[in-house]
Order: sequence, then structure tokens, then C-alpha cells
Amino acid sequence: MKIVILDGYTENPGDLSWEGFENLGEVTVYDRTPVEKIVERIGDADAVIVNKTPITKETIAACKNMKYVGVLATGYNVVDVAAAKEAGIAVTNIPTYGTSAVSQYVFALLLEICHHVGAHSDSVFAGEWASNQDWTYWKYPLMELAGKTMGIMGFGRIGQATARIAQAFGMKVIAYDSYKIPELESDTCRYADLDTLFGESDVISLHVPLFKETEGIINKANIAKMKDGVIIINTSRGPLIVEEDLREALESGKVFAAGSDVVATEPIKNDNPLLKAKNMIITPHIAWAPKESRKRLMDIAVDNLEKFVAGSPINVVNK
Repeated sequence: MKIVILDGYTENPGDLSWEGFENLGEVTVYDRTPVEKIVERIGDADAVIVNKTPITKETIAACKNMKYVGVLATGYNVVDVAAAKEAGIAVTNIPTYGTSAVSQYVFALLLEICHHVGAHSDSVFAGEWASNQDWTYWKYPLMELAGKTMGIMGFGRIGQATARIAQAFGMKVIAYDSYKIPELESDTCRYADLDTLFGESDVISLHVPLFKETEGIINKANIAKMKDGVIIINTSRGPLIVEEDLREALESGKVFAAGSDVVATEPIKNDNPLLKAKNMIITPHIAWAPKESRKRLMDIAVDNLEKFVAGSPINVVNK
């Protein structure tokens, strides 16, 4: 079996091994593949592994030997799954690998907003503490999470893990999801509709998938329903937020602060309005990327292909 990995660098910049795939066939790894090279590099490969490299209808038509596309991510919109199905090509994804990493990262963003640890450390190293007439100082408002309410939009695995951490901090949780699991409710966690979540939450964390009905769900109208001084955290998908509306809300103070690991267009464009917003933290889509998380992803990706070769495919998204 010939296996081509078209954009392996972000999954494995050198600290993991491709050995699992190598045990299944002849492997060629490219760190990155420009669009014009996709068909050429796939060639007569049987299996193609991608992360963000697009596999279009035209590519599928040109690569007659391709039988399998493994996506190194949960989202699989980079593949024309309908065209793949029509061509008899199985497409798999990685449904669960980053639950612990992403839920942890929610609080990395939130705690930075609450305490500005990096800025205060920089201040000390710049000599400001040594020259201060008092034994303490703080350059930003500091915030305690205990007793506050976190609204979690999307209560799947990551949303639930985020809720457990929030409760450990002494927060109450309001969860929104179209599918409810009643046994998850308690004195500190309850389901509610979106308007209730918007109106009662001190912090809102986004964990819904990107569908037509969720695109732009954080917009001017819904921000108006939120508490004054709300904090918004996005580790899900950039297009969930209308970025100009969030910038305006940050500038006015309606939204106290926001932290996002994702933006609508990635890599971020220089004219993204959030780059000029106050009290805004943006990181380059790294919540998923601890080595432990990427190792789980790799193991599942290898298992997906192994099961496909054995005739019992799993995690197929275009059955």
C-alpha cells in the first residue's frame, strides 16, 4: 500500500514518529503541499493523509487509485465527502483526541484575563517591583472565578470537561446543547436555552460545531443580551463570532475581555478587526497541540487506516 501524507508538519514537527503508518505500507511524508502540487504528490497512492490540505472533487477525479482519505482532525470540511463517497473512497476523521488539552486551554486563556500573569512577570523583570515603594502592586484589575457563572455553548465531551474544571474553581455552569443528558445536571450545573445563557453568564465558552445555524452566533444582537462585562472564550471555530461586532463590544466595554485560539480566516489576516480590539487575547490555534494530544491523534489516525485495511473501517464520515 502506498501512503502519502500531504501536510504532516503541524501534527508532527519532529517530536513524534510516523512508524505506525510505515508499518502499514510505503510512506511518503510532505511537511506542506501547495494546491498546485496536490494531484502530483498523491499520484498513484492508495491512502492519503491530510490535515488542512483540500481534497476536492477535481482531485478525486484525477487520482484514480485513491481508496482512502484520513483527516488528521475532527473537522473534515477540507474533503469533498460527497464526491469521495461517489468514487468509493472512505473518509475518516479523529472524533476525540483533544478533550483534556482544549478544556485546559479554555482556562489558560481565562486565567490570563483574570490575572495577566505574563504582563505582571514582565513588569517584575523590567525592574518595576524592585523600584516600587510598596510591597505589592497590580497593573490590571484582578478577578476571582469562584461564585461566577460560566455559560458553555455546546455540551459534548469538551464542554463537559470544561464544566468540570469550572466547577472545581467554584463556578456555576449553565449548559446549552440540542442534546441533553439529564444526569449531568446538579446543584452547580444546569441546562438552559441560549437567551438564558447569554443573560446570566459571567463567562461564555464556545464549544459548538460550525454549522449554518451556529455561524456568527456571537453577533451584535446576541451580545446585547449578555451581561455587561461578560468574558467570551473561543477554542472552537473562528466563524462562530462576527469579529467586527466583538471588536465593537470590547471597545465599548459591553464585553470586558475575550480570549480566542481561533479566527474566521487562518492564518489570521493583518486586517482582522480583533487585532485592534482592547482586552483581546489571540493565540495561533494551539489548544489542540500538546504532544500528548497529538500522540493520541496519531494513534487514532493509524488505527483508522489499519481498520480500513482489515475491512472493518471505523470513524468513517461518508458512509
